[in-house]
Amino acid sequence: MPPLPLLTYRDVVKIFERMGWCVARQQGSHIVMTKEGHIATLSIPAHKEVARGTLRGLIRAADVSVSEFCDRYENLQAELRMFRNLQRLVPVL
Repeated sequence: MPPLPLLTYRDVVKIFERMGWCVARQQGSHIVMTKEGHIATLSIPAHKEVARGTLRGLIRAADVSVSEFCDRYENLQAELRMFRNLQRLVPVL
């Protein structure tokens, strides 16, 4: 099982959104996500860093493997790097 990285809540929300989860609401410092066909809801704490144990519980509740989640995170990071490289190449008008 790959080690989980420390992620911000925004990264966690982006990854789950790419997996088909939608932000339903935000109550205080927690973002609640739902997915059609799933009974569970994900309650992501809007903290600077989401604790590894909390993240592992969210992954388990979403019925996803840790390795699949980490792959999605790596894909997100690759897309962000590509976007930043494109921004450097395109001159600002």
